[in-house]
Amino acid sequence: MIQLSYLRENSQEVIQRLAIKNFNATEIVTKVLEADTNRRDTQQKLDETLAESKQIANEIGNLFKSGKQAEANALKERTTELKVLSKEYSDKMSQYESELEGLLLQIPNIPHVSVPKGKSAEDNEVVHQEGIIPELGENALPHWEICQKYDIIDFELGVKITGAGFPVYKGQGARLQRALISFFLDNATENGYREVQPPLMVNEASAMATGQLPDKEGQMYHVTADGFYMIPTAEVPVTNIYRDMIVDAKEFPIKNTAYSQCFRREAGSYGKDVRGLNRLHQFDKVEIVQIQHPDKSYETLEEMREYVATLLRKLELPFRVLRLCGGDMSFTSALTYDFEVYSAAQKRWLEVSSVSNFENYQANRMKLRFRDENGKTRLAHTLNGSALALPRIVAALLENHQMPDGVMIPKALQEYTRFEKIS
Repeated sequence: MIQLSYLRENSQEVIQRLAIKNFNATEIVTKVLEADTNRRDTQQKLDETLAESKQIANEIGNLFKSGKQAEANALKERTTELKVLSKEYSDKMSQYESELEGLLLQIPNIPHVSVPKGKSAEDNEVVHQEGIIPELGENALPHWEICQKYDIIDFELGVKITGAGFPVYKGQGARLQRALISFFLDNATENGYREVQPPLMVNEASAMATGQLPDKEGQMYHVTADGFYMIPTAEVPVTNIYRDMIVDAKEFPIKNTAYSQCFRREAGSYGKDVRGLNRLHQFDKVEIVQIQHPDKSYETLEEMREYVATLLRKLELPFRVLRLCGGDMSFTSALTYDFEVYSAAQKRWLEVSSVSNFENYQANRMKLRFRDENGKTRLAHTLNGSALALPRIVAALLENHQMPDGVMIPKALQEYTRFEKIS
């Protein structure tokens, strides 16, 4: 959530920068400033009323001590009037504060100055590409046919048990999943991330704090009886570990990693882009989350970007990195890099990771602060990244590493799978 003080002092800049996200902020910023003015005016009146009540209370006490009961009783009538006024002003304050919060929650994060203009994924900027794109033979198969051929992932069985987008992993497919999860977690812990195992459901306050609500409620599975939400990513519970906390600046960077199953409704998804593992409602992912000092968050973002790149190199997958344009960024992000791997059988790029800096946007929502060297309380910066999401990694591994007699496992992964080939 944008800081109200920043918006108040830089309203035109906020409007101009949010235009890069194709968000017309003029009307809502105007409403925020009006509500803020009303709130501050009411606060002043409330403070004046309370001050007068306190002054009169002292006068009444002195009058009673002096035996001037008639004058004291006359002042009591004014005290009653002031109590009524205080209640009115207090109620108005609550109304304006609620209105302000509701408005601020509707405003996206301000994009970083490096974010390019654009309306869709077609306008994203490719900033890096590496790896050799394999040339497959005429008989090369897409991953969904490879899965059927070797009986490692059963999509139809998942439909029977639950529905589309809930595959069943079997045999070497299940072992590959487990191997990738361990591989990603081990790499993360070796790079200084603390492993945590968070809940798969969060309450409304947690979903609000990281920005899933009110922006993405339609994409989340909602357990209505309890008011819980199935997590779309481990970012949500892991970042919320630090909600309502003042951390010690000496702890920066605070680094956590978590494996979790993730749940996304993916409403409106259809066609070839959702076939096989391309888009699921339930999937596995290892997430990395950092809490960092504001002065170092963009340096940290670049470090996280390079870390994800090392994982893809170890998996021997060709990949590219994109800086997302304003129109393709998330509601909460200030700057996002997407990683895509090339799917040789499908002949297209598949997104496997997003690495983002949210600056103080999430921290402001969740009241995540630290004390600087002067003892002043400030908002921290939050960052997160997929390291990595499994479905499309598995798709690319199966397709790019397929041979006539099976699928070769990258050398770095073999100690985890304990087999060299799927066959």
